[in-house]
Amino acid sequence: MRLMGLDVGSKTVGVAVSDPLGWTAQGIEIVSINEELEEWHLDRLQEIIEAYEVEKVVIGLPKNMDNSEGIRAEAARNYGELLHSSLGLPVVYQDERLSTVAAERLLIDEGNVSRRKRKQVIDKLAAVIILQTYLDRQAHKSI
Repeated sequence: MRLMGLDVGSKTVGVAVSDPLGWTAQGIEIVSINEELEEWHLDRLQEIIEAYEVEKVVIGLPKNMDNSEGIRAEAARNYGELLHSSLGLPVVYQDERLSTVAAERLLIDEGNVSRRKRKQVIDKLAAVIILQTYLDRQAHKSI
């Protein structure tokens, strides 16, 4: 079963999908959205879902360090509910505290990725980290 991981921001959504066995996550693309204008581009997500035969969506939940949920977590949940009601797929949430920080650290450690290039790929890499974290947690539950 393939899963899709999303890193939802106010202007972009990083997209990753799992391999067919659900072991690894790969970055696919960054979809532009406009939260302020309520432009969600679910049509593009639907195309990706169909192309990869996705059966479940994992959305990063940006909790605060004290485990509380703030405005961005609420926005992620709202996006998840919209996606579920529009596309009919089950949606689950994965704590994504520091996923963007981890993504940026990986890119900086790579050493040959310019700041401009990092901005272009960070949301996609954050989606990979969110999805891979979820996949790893599920694998540990089955052991």
